[in-house]
Amino acid sequence: MKIGIGYDVHKLVEGRKLIIGGIQIPYKKGLEGHSDADVLIHAIMDSILGALSKRDIGNIFPDTDMKFKDIDSKLLLGNVVELMKSMDYKIGNVDSIIVAQSPKMSPYIEKMRKILANIMETDTENVNIKATTTEHLGFEGQGLGVSAQAVCILERR
Repeated sequence: MKIGIGYDVHKLVEGRKLIIGGIQIPYKKGLEGHSDADVLIHAIMDSILGALSKRDIGNIFPDTDMKFKDIDSKLLLGNVVELMKSMDYKIGNVDSIIVAQSPKMSPYIEKMRKILANIMETDTENVNIKATTTEHLGFEGQGLGVSAQAVCILERR
């Protein structure tokens, strides 16, 4: 078994859709980034890549490559899952947390879990997503951005 950790952060800006956990969340701002800036999926991908000793998503999907401009992060996660399978691993467990003062994430978590479990070819019970605020502290608490962290355990297939 292998363990990996991932972290991602993106700035909240006007004029972008807010995509987190593979779904669009109604909100007045979205996350800035080269792709769709899905912080949760990016943190999960980095945790998988870390467990595989394959560096990070910036190395595999560089923001200098225009083919990744505004790409749906679910597609990128699918590519990381294919790499994981090619190395003879499967998801044992993913535990993650979204840090955002607003909007509230709890209404969307179950849908996120189902979408991500499907892409990672695992049972929903193997994907945990939590959300928290920072009590108005830091950049997340001030509404300037959103961050996410993830830990995964990979098992031999």
